[in-house]
Amino acid sequence: LHHMVYEVLDNSIDESLAGHCDLIQVKLLKDGSVTISDNGRGIPVDIHPEEGVSAAEVIMTQLHAGGKFDNNSYKVSGGLHGVGISVVNALSETLSLTIYRNNKVYKIAFTNGVANDRLNVVGEDNKKTGTEINFKPSAITFTKCIFDYSILENRIRELAFLNSGVHIDLIDQREEDEKKVTFFYEGGLKAYIEYLNRSRNAIHDVIATTHEKDGITVDISMEWTDGYHETTLCFTNNIPQRDGGTHLAGFRAALTRVINGYSVNSGIAKKEKLQLSGEDCREGLTTVLSLKIPDPKFSSQTKDKLVSSEVRPVVEQLVSESLNQWFDEHPTEAKKIIAKAYEAASAREAAKRARELTRRKGVMDIASLPGKLADCQEKDPSKSEIFLVEGDSAGGSAKQGRDRSNQAILPLRGKILNVERARIDKMLSSVEIGTLITAIGAGVGNSEIDLEKARYHKIIIMTDADVDGSHIRTLLLTFFFRHMRPLVDAGYLYIAQPPLFRAKHGQSEVYLKDQSALDNYLINSGIKDVSLSIGNNQTILGQDLKNSVEKSIQAKRIIDKIGKVLGFPDIISQIAILGLFNIDLLNNENHLLTITERLNNLLSEVSTRWNAKYNYAKENDNKKSIEIYRINRGVKDILILTEDDLTSDEAKVLNSMKDFLNDHFANKCVFTINEKNYDLNGPIDLAQKITDNGKKGSQVNRYKGLGEMNPVQLWETTLDPNARFLLQVKVENEGDAEETFSTLMGETVEHRRNFIQDNALKVSNLDV
Repeated sequence: LHHMVYEVLDNSIDESLAGHCDLIQVKLLKDGSVTISDNGRGIPVDIHPEEGVSAAEVIMTQLHAGGKFDNNSYKVSGGLHGVGISVVNALSETLSLTIYRNNKVYKIAFTNGVANDRLNVVGEDNKKTGTEINFKPSAITFTKCIFDYSILENRIRELAFLNSGVHIDLIDQREEDEKKVTFFYEGGLKAYIEYLNRSRNAIHDVIATTHEKDGITVDISMEWTDGYHETTLCFTNNIPQRDGGTHLAGFRAALTRVINGYSVNSGIAKKEKLQLSGEDCREGLTTVLSLKIPDPKFSSQTKDKLVSSEVRPVVEQLVSESLNQWFDEHPTEAKKIIAKAYEAASAREAAKRARELTRRKGVMDIASLPGKLADCQEKDPSKSEIFLVEGDSAGGSAKQGRDRSNQAILPLRGKILNVERARIDKMLSSVEIGTLITAIGAGVGNSEIDLEKARYHKIIIMTDADVDGSHIRTLLLTFFFRHMRPLVDAGYLYIAQPPLFRAKHGQSEVYLKDQSALDNYLINSGIKDVSLSIGNNQTILGQDLKNSVEKSIQAKRIIDKIGKVLGFPDIISQIAILGLFNIDLLNNENHLLTITERLNNLLSEVSTRWNAKYNYAKENDNKKSIEIYRINRGVKDILILTEDDLTSDEAKVLNSMKDFLNDHFANKCVFTINEKNYDLNGPIDLAQKITDNGKKGSQVNRYKGLGEMNPVQLWETTLDPNARFLLQVKVENEGDAEETFSTLMGETVEHRRNFIQDNALKVSNLDV
């Protein structure tokens, strides 16, 4: 689905590479369509001499008709992903093409790939040039036609870094509040490296160089950090190569040769008495390598690996010349890099010795892991699976509940080592990690993993549904990502989804995965035989009532969160209903005074002792505020809403819900069940009433730990292939994965704190 957007976007990028475009817009519209526009030259509109129709119509309806197949049109091109613009048209329910060219506006529309009419002139515009394409994916072809903002954001950011000087706007108009982000990076790959390393500590400034030879343009930026893991991103004509290729081989060969040469010439090698390998030289290195080449050759249609042989010598020459020059000009930084490489070499030697000890144990030693691995009878790895279980108690239940024929259980005691902060020699000295490596049998180290030797093709992480369980799962994911990556890429790694709740109603029993599933269960049970009367006697039933309850539960969670800081959640609820969580109200005195008067009237229904007033800004304090207060038995309770409170993330969410809250609760709201009426004052009341009603006759149990389940329950919910839910672990975006592990598991506390602050509001249920 998203490749349709990429294909159109790549055409605009090709215009920018040719020097004709510097502004691109991608808009996600409410009707499910997407519009991509640019200020390039516009698609040609002349009549095609062979087809007898406009060139634009030919390009949109015939394969290989675009300018990129004509060597005179584009020197380099990032399109041709195997999905042309004509295929985008064929896969679209509707597509509209608008061209600004020759001081005129041309338009043509298509339905299911077929033109509704010929290309027509619909207006004049002597200021604008470019192309605008709007398309809506076919619901018949695609099971899911909803564009994921984050996926598009990642690719657009990538393109903006790779094509410095191009402004790319991503606009999402699907929600009430429009979201717009502009991606523009003058620094190019240097800025990309700074972005990738923003949660790491660099040991020198970015090394950036560009070189052109024989029509091949090579652009490289690199930077060493104090981390232990290499990050290399390769691109050819803006197309990413996950598996590298000749450009990566040339870069690595030159890098190793230059560092070894410098260490010999500077006398460092003589002291260290160690031979540096390529991996030693690249420890902690972040590199972005981008090629622009007229006719690239790839190993497959997906273009994951570049095989153009002429590329390697060009890349090797550039890296050798530029890195040698940089080392000569920056001797202090060069020595830091060399010292880091020798530290890596020392760790590698220690790891080699530890690995040899592990190998000597061999597969036969698996039987001598008492109390740990409970192996399965199946010898075919493709039919075997191993569960990595948190704790001995859960391991005991899993061993009893499993299918012994093909399910192995490996209990892990405590939290394993955080490998993000440890070199491989320290990692291999860990007992739990050593046991894990031996049990899987494929070896360790991304370059040394042998998939043929893997004893299980399903490796399932199974931890408790609490904070400790989440931490252990993250530690295991870090280990597999850093040291057993081929297993992840092969699709062998999974995460079990044990249920957090069990709900029993009469003879009916259902397991619920998480709080969201429990909420949904209670809502569905709670809205039976219930109606809600709001406003001018409007009655809400069924699905509409369910939607209202879901929004009320969302509002209740935010109100409770604010209430933990400010107190008085019932009062905060009333403030939200009146739309007071809006900073603009503090800047409009007359409007605010009217609101506070209304607030007094409404609050009097909740509690007669409350009052509200407006605090004017003082000379020495420019901040205005709303004060809600009461005198209760001689004690004054005060709730003050300042500008900071009204601009918090929580306030913004409540403000976005003000229309819903006002419509439902500003006037009389009556909850009716079994012909009994109850007055409701806000979303807290509605959420509570429905939840209480849903719980009637039901028994809800919470499983905080896997050890709380008996073997039968564990089989029914988590082990049984016919009933369980598994999440397969995949790496969709290399850069994002690197950043996530560096931020969450790395040394720098500040980046982790910022991550928590930025994402705290997205957590609806935190089990602490």
